[in-house]
Amino acid sequence: MKLLLATFLLIFNLTAFAQSNDFAGDYNRILNGKDESHLFDYKLTLHQDGTFLFHYYSKIKQGIPPEVNKYGKGKWSAKDNVITFSSNKQEDFDEKYTLDFNNSKARFVTKNPRDKSDRIIKTKLTFVESEISWMQRLDVFKI
Repeated sequence: MKLLLATFLLIFNLTAFAQSNDFAGDYNRILNGKDESHLFDYKLTLHQDGTFLFHYYSKIKQGIPPEVNKYGKGKWSAKDNVITFSSNKQEDFDEKYTLDFNNSKARFVTKNPRDKSDRIIKTKLTFVESEISWMQRLDVFKI
């Protein structure tokens, strides 16, 4: 009985760990204007250890300032297909890292393994909640 219980717990932990591996990785989104007068680049890296790094870069030809870099970092956790982000004020903020990801959530979207059709669905994160106004409804695609 103990062996059966230990085997069950081992398999359960391995499947839980395998699911979290699906979320980790690099995500990116680049938006260009038709006349290439502006560029928006979003990069998000989810590390296996539950930490993340985010970089936002914008270049607007007539903007003041014309180039902007913003950074954020903190921790992430996943439950079902929702990733919750958090940032610790003492550890994750400094002169460089200023974006506050507290209360931010993103939905992990991928093709269902039961879907046998030929349609292509890119793996992505869609931000559904964020106190950063321009992050809401933003899609970043897994690289």
